[in-house]
Amino acid sequence: MNQGHAAFDLPDPDLIQVQTLDEITVKFAGDSGDGIQLAGQKFALLASAAGETVRTLPDYPAEIRSPAGSLGGVSGFQVRTGGGGIHTPGDRIDLLVAMNPAALRSNLPELKANGIIILDESAFTTANLDKAGFSGNPLEDGTLRDYRVFPVPIGKLTRGALKGLALSNKQTSRSRNFFALGLICWLFPRPRAGVDEWIAQRFAATPELAEANHHAFHAGWNYGETAEYFVSPLRVAVDPRQRSAGVYRFVSGNAALAKGLVQSARRAGLSLFLGGYPITPATEVMQELSRYRDPDVRMFQAEDEIAAIGSAIGAAFAGALGATSTSGPGLSLMGEFLNLAVIAELPLVVINVQRAGPSTGIPTKSEQADLLQALHGRHGESPLPVLAAATPADCFDTVVEASRIALRYMTPVVVLSDLSLASSAEVWREPALDELPEFTVHRAVAGADFQPYRRDPQTLARPWAVPGNPGMEHVIGGLEKAGASGAVCYEAENHATMVQLRHDKVAGVAADYPATTVHGDTDARLLLLGWGSSFGAIREATDRLRQRGRPVACLHLRHLNPLPRDLGETLRRHRTVLVIENNSGQLWQLLRAEYLLDLQRLNKVQGTAFRITEITEAAESLLETLT
Repeated sequence: MNQGHAAFDLPDPDLIQVQTLDEITVKFAGDSGDGIQLAGQKFALLASAAGETVRTLPDYPAEIRSPAGSLGGVSGFQVRTGGGGIHTPGDRIDLLVAMNPAALRSNLPELKANGIIILDESAFTTANLDKAGFSGNPLEDGTLRDYRVFPVPIGKLTRGALKGLALSNKQTSRSRNFFALGLICWLFPRPRAGVDEWIAQRFAATPELAEANHHAFHAGWNYGETAEYFVSPLRVAVDPRQRSAGVYRFVSGNAALAKGLVQSARRAGLSLFLGGYPITPATEVMQELSRYRDPDVRMFQAEDEIAAIGSAIGAAFAGALGATSTSGPGLSLMGEFLNLAVIAELPLVVINVQRAGPSTGIPTKSEQADLLQALHGRHGESPLPVLAAATPADCFDTVVEASRIALRYMTPVVVLSDLSLASSAEVWREPALDELPEFTVHRAVAGADFQPYRRDPQTLARPWAVPGNPGMEHVIGGLEKAGASGAVCYEAENHATMVQLRHDKVAGVAADYPATTVHGDTDARLLLLGWGSSFGAIREATDRLRQRGRPVACLHLRHLNPLPRDLGETLRRHRTVLVIENNSGQLWQLLRAEYLLDLQRLNKVQGTAFRITEITEAAESLLETLT
């Protein structure tokens, strides 16, 4: 989902009474066939184009196609938008758009007290109420007394707006999402002309649906404008920060990963080859790359994950930047081939978009539980660098750094993302190619003294000897190498030497890291430490605590292997360190073992990201024990 920003035709604010908010969290929810994701994405794009800071989070049902109206089939799209300082899609919902009773019941616990509910009262039939597990009608029995409820007959009004069009009942019902979008675009004054153009482009192949959605959108807008009992329009504050000139895109984490691979290969002067196999939630990386028609970008869909990484290793051997994308189960299958890339010392980027496990687990929910697998999930002494992205936009920067490391040190590199980053989206300024760091490529030179494993004295990387060049013939494979020659060797002392060389090479990657810096006071009493997608919640929790005068700082790690060389010193400057992870304590274990520190931990394995309030409450509790 890559969109540029357009100018807008907002209503004259002098002609309408507008309530200004610092920020708001809106969630669209309904059946998986109701077009919820489409409506939510478009609202997010409009908010971003208005200059607001936006973070989104789709919420997909776990089952592919649950019965209509059931709790298992509820699909959601959450949008948090405001004037800056926004790093998460929001803890609690301010405004819920519920297209049926199941959507209401699933999301009601997440709605703030006195929050706004806009619901399709046409869908609140006895049958649908029963499917959702309501014993009575919540519109009548007081269930919603603590909220501001606006029942709107969306289904009925949509049918009226589309009367006379040659559509089936099913097609008419599917336009309800555009009625809801029109209503919300009136509530947060958004441009109508831009939406009309988008509808025409989006449904160009089906003009009858384009016309229907156009009518439904305007019917929703007009309803908001004419319904006298409805709330007044709301305006959200814009981000006061001035953006530098450039191309801005609204990108998901998976889209940023794909873009980062392409730009890395081009910056290095190489072709990109990604071998992959579809798996939730990493499939979109392959889909993004499949849109390229450039000869320097090749995406290959293999028959399984083993073949996927095998093809990527083959491409790396042949001189391309090799890459593969998968999730936890796929990474398990790739273990033996990852070992081959380690011992052959070939540049390879392995993207693992984590999900809740083990085994199939909960594939539509997020988790950070593959860290130990990424570090140690191979046989033998098999070290490799591991990096983790912090935000959807940071997925680009992280995969660029991973590609640079892979080429500079001739090693496979694992990049950890997760489902919440993969599907979440934010505005991102795309850097020009010459703004990326320079890439070092160790190309071998033919000659009488050619040795395929002769090492660069600074990086310990071997030269990249691409096949087909006379004078560079050499042995490749998984058997142990005999020093610089690369010949097969079974001698015990040589094996120990090669194991140490590969270890030292990966450990040397840390020499390129910037100095570790914390957000907040460098000697704060409490340090909140995290990695991966917990960044936003940790950063906002830290800011809230500091505003209360609490002695708190935070640190987020991108480099998980090797760890930053100054990390131990940084941790020891703080009286207490709280390690926050969406797992049972994997980084916590590693840091305790590495630095022999008595670290505290906060863990969550519910398939959902941390709330800001969960972190602030844990921090306050710890601070009470330190006084």
